[in-house]
Amino acid sequence: MDRKKGRLTSGAFAALCGTTKETLRHYKDIGLLLPAHQGDNSYFYYDVEQFYDFYAISIFRQTGTPLEEIRRCLRGQDTAKTLALLREQRTQLEAERQRLEHMEFVLSSALHSLEFEPVPDMVPQTAWFEREHLLALPVGELEDLVIPAASEDETLIAVLERCRVLCSQYGIQTDFQLGAIHQPGNQGGPGAISHLYTRIKGKADFPYYKEKPAGNYLYLCCRGCWDISAGYMAVNHYILEQGLETTGDFYACDLAGFILNSVEKNAASMISVRLSDKAPIA
Repeated sequence: MDRKKGRLTSGAFAALCGTTKETLRHYKDIGLLLPAHQGDNSYFYYDVEQFYDFYAISIFRQTGTPLEEIRRCLRGQDTAKTLALLREQRTQLEAERQRLEHMEFVLSSALHSLEFEPVPDMVPQTAWFEREHLLALPVGELEDLVIPAASEDETLIAVLERCRVLCSQYGIQTDFQLGAIHQPGNQGGPGAISHLYTRIKGKADFPYYKEKPAGNYLYLCCRGCWDISAGYMAVNHYILEQGLETTGDFYACDLAGFILNSVEKNAASMISVRLSDKAPIA
């Protein structure tokens, strides 16, 4: 760098900008960022102030702005056009942020579910469960969406379509892994299904929101079969045998989800119910 004149060689300028001489050469060749000076030795030099030109280019590039559009913006120095471009890129970044947040939620949910893999099959366990947010569809409402004697596939289609419409309508993010909420039965076990649900990213102010509260839960994992009726019976038997007090609804949810559940031998589900404060924890 010629400190007296404030000029930098391409190597020094590349180091300052955190880039490479090859990138600077490419930008020069396409007329995007031209060196401010050429010395008697035919070498090119940059002014230190051009750091901000490079920084602007890098920001635009990270938002996906085409190079030609960046060139027009930098050359034109038009405030109104620059503002319009920045607002457009901010909108795109917000959409990308929401997409990445949704993917993080989906992958975190899948990881959380699959981490139950070491839990023994059909053996009741107790553990602390964190709060979950749910989009819960009343069974009575679903009955109006499907034709009489509809197959399981037809019912699933109706449920997924309804979830997708509600998510779009209310701006909700879900992983589309389905579960069922059972009201408590007369004998202490799970009774009739009141809702079908899917988990959502956070608390939401809309008519279909339900919260699965945090607390100590009795739970049981069922594997290798889509029919988990034996799991319901095992939970009910354990509650009666141990004299446990439960509170609130029973929840049945898919653990294998979109990753593994297309093959029955890989199917995995969990039944859980919150224990009352008086219930002993194993």
